[in-house]
Amino acid sequence: MTRHIQLAPDVEWIQLTTTEQDWQEADPALLKTMLVQMQIIRSFEEAVLELASEGLVHGPAHSSIGQEGGAVGSIVNLRSGDGVNGSHRGHHQFLAKGLAHLSAAMNGRMEPEAAVGAEVQAFLQRTLAEILGLDQGFSHGRGGSMHLQWLDAGALGTNAIVGGGVPLAAGNAWAQKHSTASASGMDLTVSYFGDGAINIGSVLETMNLAAAWKLPLCFFVENNLYAVSTHVSEVTGEGRLSGRGPGFGIRSWRVDGMDPLAVHLAMEQATEHMRSGGGPAVIEAEVYRYFHQNGPFPGSAFGYRSKEEEKSWRDRDPIQRMATELKKLGHLDDVAFLQMQEQVSAACNLAVSELTETDPQSKAGKRRIRPELWPDPSFVDVGIRGDLSELEGARTEEELTFKGGLREGKFVDAVAEVVQARMAADPSIVVMGEDVHRLKGGTNGATRGLVDAHPDRVLGTPISENAFAGLAGGMAMDGRFKPVVEFMYADFMWVAGDQIFNQIARARHMFGGTGEVPLVLRSKIAMGTGYGSQHSMDPAGVFATSAGWRIVAPSTPFDYVGLMNAALALKDPVVVLEHVDLYTTTGQLPVDDFDYQIAFGKAAIRRRGDSLTVLTYGAMVHPTLVAVTETEIDAEVVDLRWLDRASIDWEAIGASIMKTNNVLIVEQGAQGTSYGGWLSDEIQRRYFDHLDYPIQRVTGGEASPSISKVLERASYAGVSEVAAKLLTIKNDQGL
Repeated sequence: MTRHIQLAPDVEWIQLTTTEQDWQEADPALLKTMLVQMQIIRSFEEAVLELASEGLVHGPAHSSIGQEGGAVGSIVNLRSGDGVNGSHRGHHQFLAKGLAHLSAAMNGRMEPEAAVGAEVQAFLQRTLAEILGLDQGFSHGRGGSMHLQWLDAGALGTNAIVGGGVPLAAGNAWAQKHSTASASGMDLTVSYFGDGAINIGSVLETMNLAAAWKLPLCFFVENNLYAVSTHVSEVTGEGRLSGRGPGFGIRSWRVDGMDPLAVHLAMEQATEHMRSGGGPAVIEAEVYRYFHQNGPFPGSAFGYRSKEEEKSWRDRDPIQRMATELKKLGHLDDVAFLQMQEQVSAACNLAVSELTETDPQSKAGKRRIRPELWPDPSFVDVGIRGDLSELEGARTEEELTFKGGLREGKFVDAVAEVVQARMAADPSIVVMGEDVHRLKGGTNGATRGLVDAHPDRVLGTPISENAFAGLAGGMAMDGRFKPVVEFMYADFMWVAGDQIFNQIARARHMFGGTGEVPLVLRSKIAMGTGYGSQHSMDPAGVFATSAGWRIVAPSTPFDYVGLMNAALALKDPVVVLEHVDLYTTTGQLPVDDFDYQIAFGKAAIRRRGDSLTVLTYGAMVHPTLVAVTETEIDAEVVDLRWLDRASIDWEAIGASIMKTNNVLIVEQGAQGTSYGGWLSDEIQRRYFDHLDYPIQRVTGGEASPSISKVLERASYAGVSEVAAKLLTIKNDQGL
């Protein structure tokens, strides 16, 4: 007969509710503060919906009306050094964090009699300006309603991708844990998301990672029951969403989000747990959004919920609950409550009036945005990347003119040795990736010796590229640490696509152009190694389409050292492309000087010639030189080294094209994701008048490489394919 043993999680999962005694013992100043802050959020959101109904909010207006209790209850006692981020419906969290920051000088408390001072008024206007897309907003109007950031207040940035901000929050929490803590414990981070995000891979991956690394991160689930119109019961078998936490070993709380005090008490317990080093927490607050997903109409207007359901939740309104309890305790009366509401409403109306005016072209007296407040259109591309001031004064070298000692060494040794040198000199550098701390340097030896020298800064990750790439992005945006991330294979970028392209690449520009994202991604290319279609891509062409990323592709050990040093000095995200074919090749390495850079944006002329310009990079440089020698064509071979739009050496490319009037672009990988497609288009635009012949290209085939050795070789370009193209050019053009 089988035995059944009931299993239970190793951590607490608590349903917390308040009693009359909790309200009696609560600090009246705390309760009043929460009332004021919830009313500010409510009145602000009502003003936003009114503007949206007039067509003055360009894009969505995701109202948080009804959900104020969850935000204020959890944020009211947070410190300015604590971080919060959220999702597309994040006005209430942003406002709550800003109000907590501004009230810090008053011990974090606000009085109903003086609800809105000058600083709060300015904050409301600046927030509204951002939502309306105006220049005086926090991000000069670029972020709008869904991307609100105020780093001084600890508001890390709300996020339009459902669940997209959660891995970033983990990175912020990692930086907090590994920075000097105050006497009252380490700072912490709260990531807010809803019932939709709880089932998204990035959230679950991050829960696992945060638990494994005991990060001070609170996963705050605002369960408002609906995605857009789909009820939570339709999409999950466990409607108690906080139940996800114990599955990862995370202490979890479930509370009524319409009871702000319950939320606050749960958060106080979770905060004590996190600040003391106990690791992450999950809080699920059951809340209700009074309106539809977007705009000023209730959900019942769209038929997916009833008016009776909506009324039942409105009857539990968090503001009314707080006011009722304060009156019951003798700390508030009807007159004071009404006066506070009027004061807050007037403040929101003032913010609106400062940003709008009567439209002189409208006979109905409609409002319009004040025209002088829009951003200048010339600002559209400002701040996609940094201004490179961080590279000023850097020592740059080239192998041919290097005066230090050189030795023969492997390409893969250059990888390990330059990162070792930088980690020894810069304690902010952190290396992470799958197996980077094992196997004597990871799967290829590229991190050899690092974990022995820096055991706390070489992090072996779970197989969770979305989570650890996003965590690295959050670390970089925090600024205290500089992550170096290894993707074991370049193809894995698709798994982390949201974090790589939606988050890391766009963060600086999206939030106004001033934030820095110092992150290095080492991406291994394994074409020709028999790993097949999903482990063999060259990602250069994909990264080249993503504004924000810089791309370097070393072809020699000496260049690797200089390019990695430049990448680590930059305040932008940089992808360093490393081909497995190069790891075992040898070349000149410095004996002990690993401190130079390859000059920013400088290509290398590997062979001079007058008849044809050949542009290539990385592992195709040497095969191209071999093919040129075999075919005896008078070609100039340019090793691009810097590949992205903002870093590529147009001066060297242009000079060569104007000399040869003839271009061949050589790359190894498949046509579909090729880098050469973008490059040939740009050359056509820039140098059309200097071209005597159509731009020629060498690429792999249409299909990705296969496992079969024969089919794999047929799928990518090598010496023979380059030589064949060179001979065709030579014969057709009579070179």
